[in-house]
Amino acid sequence: MPIRKLSPLLVNQIAAGEVIERPASVVKELIENCLDAGATRIDIAIEEGGLKLIRIADDGHGIPAEELPLALTQHATSKLETAEQLAAIETLGFRGEALASIASVSRLRLSSRTPDNDSGHIIEQAGDEITPPRPAAMAPGTVIEVRDLFFNTPARRKFMRTAATEFGHIADTVNRTAMVHPAVGFTFTHNGRKSIDLPPNDDQRQRCVNILGKELEPALLEFEHHDTRPIENDAEGQPLQPASIWGLAGEPSIARSSSKFQYLCVNGRPVKDRNLAHAVKEAYRGLIAPDKQPVAVVFVELDPTLVDVNVHPTKAEVRFTKPSSVHGLALSQVRQRLLATDLVPDASLKGSGGWGLGVGGLGQGKGDTPAAPIATPTPNAFVDYFKQMDPKQKGFVYEEVKREMVETDMFADAEPSAAPASEIRNPQPEVRDILQFHNSYVVTHDNTPGREPGLIIVDQHALHERIMFEEFRQRILVAGGNLESQRLLMPAVVDADAKRQSLLDNVKPLLTRLGIEAEPLGPSAVGVQAFPSLLFERGVDPIAFMNELLDKAEAGDLSSTDLRPEADVDTAEAALHEVLDMMSCKAAVKAGDKLSDTELAALLAKRDEIERSSSCPHGRPTTVRLTLKDLEKQFHRA
Repeated sequence: MPIRKLSPLLVNQIAAGEVIERPASVVKELIENCLDAGATRIDIAIEEGGLKLIRIADDGHGIPAEELPLALTQHATSKLETAEQLAAIETLGFRGEALASIASVSRLRLSSRTPDNDSGHIIEQAGDEITPPRPAAMAPGTVIEVRDLFFNTPARRKFMRTAATEFGHIADTVNRTAMVHPAVGFTFTHNGRKSIDLPPNDDQRQRCVNILGKELEPALLEFEHHDTRPIENDAEGQPLQPASIWGLAGEPSIARSSSKFQYLCVNGRPVKDRNLAHAVKEAYRGLIAPDKQPVAVVFVELDPTLVDVNVHPTKAEVRFTKPSSVHGLALSQVRQRLLATDLVPDASLKGSGGWGLGVGGLGQGKGDTPAAPIATPTPNAFVDYFKQMDPKQKGFVYEEVKREMVETDMFADAEPSAAPASEIRNPQPEVRDILQFHNSYVVTHDNTPGREPGLIIVDQHALHERIMFEEFRQRILVAGGNLESQRLLMPAVVDADAKRQSLLDNVKPLLTRLGIEAEPLGPSAVGVQAFPSLLFERGVDPIAFMNELLDKAEAGDLSSTDLRPEADVDTAEAALHEVLDMMSCKAAVKAGDKLSDTELAALLAKRDEIERSSSCPHGRPTTVRLTLKDLEKQFHRA
């Protein structure tokens, strides 16, 4: 076939294939135009999921009659003029493709009136047929009606889902856009039934609560941060706009099974960004189960020159010039807000017979151990565990535990501590009444400041798992040291084919930090020459441990591990999390282990010291709280 120039209609329909994926895409593009036009109220009405009708009206500044035909042509926009402006986009729309693309695959009517005119004008287009503008009585603003979407491209229309599904996508689009613009009022009606009604002039938090649901408000933790210095300077050496962030971090108890309840925004634009999404999920690492997603709202403001919004035809994705800085900003602020909050869930006694949890119940998670009789570790295990800790981090726990053990002749050979008295965090620990129940749970009183008195119930395995994880993380990732290791009299032989043997080179830095020495032994085996002292003393099998570690390496879970001193701490923590989870789970006391009073006291003392003690590394709660008021209700005292 000879080379020929495509018709304008076909060009626009090809563009529509990239810009207009479904009815929600039309709504998104048109709402962005309304906002750029200065609208303070936007009304959206659809029929049959938007396939029959999409009608959007605003009270913005309108389009002059003489510009209406131009508005429907390709690459026509009032928001961009020079290439320099393209490097610092400050409007939501700018490509000039939306109206032309929509008009090419629908029956479109555009009505608009500017505030300085007494009447508006209407222009219509169906396929490549365009009517000239004609006068119409209307209020200032713009109304766009899109009927019979994809009527002339049946191949596209047959891929549309049910009206209910398309309605859901549109509602999500409206909510995500409305959340970022609390000063603008939004209504959304489907088949004559109003489903969204957001008043104008909300404050930012209230708009988010109105969309997320008022029942979640008590569990939404607000955070805000404004950098005092810019990320970098412009080409002339002038400082760029410093970054800022505002958001709401949902407590782990309201985590969901999908990321639908995560709202990410950059410079007033709702976006889908892996960098920001990863930062948010990473901030919750160890607080929620791996298969759960946090509820979160994160709004980032950057200098426009530091973010490229033109990387995708729908403008739904962005690219940062300093992605690590944005990632670190979001991660640190969400994490700090969570760490500053008491996240222990409240238990409640419902009626006269059952336990309930205000957070939705406790579930079995990865790493959980059933409450079954398990061999009790040797008495020296806990003392040896505390001896592994850096003296400056021991605090009163090791000192008090060891003193009591020596006084009772349980551990007469325990070494004296090297930590001076000035470094002991709390030389007079609180005396508690402690009960171990079913050799699995620890019960003691709760006198947390600012909270109602009551009881706390601790899962000993989950809590000790968190303690072990934090100790490993501090030693390996923060302090940059290696775990102490113990050489084996005879190598532990692990079956490994050539492929698994080749993985040893990839994880060599990791093995060194863990205190593991392993080398190939012949064509089908690996020999473990040294193993972490703490794991060995806790009875962890080197062969089973190495098999699991090699499984993770083969699955690619350890491919991004970077343990160099100059490596980013957060990145290293993310890469090592799987291994540290495995280590802490295997080394922790198990459900069914009988603990002495001294060991129980040590466990609870460490709970008060470590970060994120409310959950194990897998996100399962370590502790639940039962208030005195709930108990009194059961006994009809209140």
